[in-house]
Amino acid sequence: MSAVTAPKRRFGGMYGGNARAIIERGFKATMTNNYLIILSGFFEPVFYLFSMGVGLGGIIGTIDLNGTEISYGAYIAPALLAVSAMNGAIYDSTWNVFFKLNFAKLYQTMLLTSLGPLDVAIGEITLALLRGGIYAVGFLTVMSIMGLALSPLAIFAIPVVILIAAGFASVGMAFTSYMKTFQQMDWLPLVMLPMFLFSATFYPISIYPEPIQVLVQCFPLWHGVELVRMFTTGVFTAAAWGHLAYFVVMLGTGVIVVARRLRSLFLR
Repeated sequence: MSAVTAPKRRFGGMYGGNARAIIERGFKATMTNNYLIILSGFFEPVFYLFSMGVGLGGIIGTIDLNGTEISYGAYIAPALLAVSAMNGAIYDSTWNVFFKLNFAKLYQTMLLTSLGPLDVAIGEITLALLRGGIYAVGFLTVMSIMGLALSPLAIFAIPVVILIAAGFASVGMAFTSYMKTFQQMDWLPLVMLPMFLFSATFYPISIYPEPIQVLVQCFPLWHGVELVRMFTTGVFTAAAWGHLAYFVVMLGTGVIVVARRLRSLFLR
């Protein structure tokens, strides 16, 4: 009788080099069961765009963006694009992961194979950012048809939005790895809703008192909104590099936390 050998993983048991298996499994499950949910997630920001950008925009007129006058629709459209990516990434990396982690026990099964915690983290985050990318392409198409993409550089908003989705997905999954009950998961909207409403989505943060402006500038969505808006309007500032660095650090931190959490939970 041959001896049973332990699964081969690299980097101290953290990585098996097969994150693609996680992605393929997730993609097949999504196409079978969850495609209507994904479709509904795309239409939500589109409805906001029509109601706020077109309806309310006719009353507001133009917005001053760093000395450049743009229509209200062109102001909120890139913000809603960033929000769309955030929502798609957060859904996949929180409730979806929460179910797999605590009820389906899927990750425990995966880690009994040659897959490592880093494979799971990379695979799940990639699935989330693929969803964010689909939303980005669709929403940017709607923006272009409506004449709200003011710069030819708007096409580069797609990789930017994918980076934003990856950052939110990694942090969302890290957050979920600590959650044990549905009541704890209900804390998520307490963070998401204020970010959506106050991160310069519908109006500039200059209307706030200075201490509130500083607080808003700590929100990841504010950095995402400002960055996407630069590409779709063509109005750039030196702060773009800071916004990019914010999401690179956010992504790296999230991946490290997730991998370590999965290892501590299932590979003791």
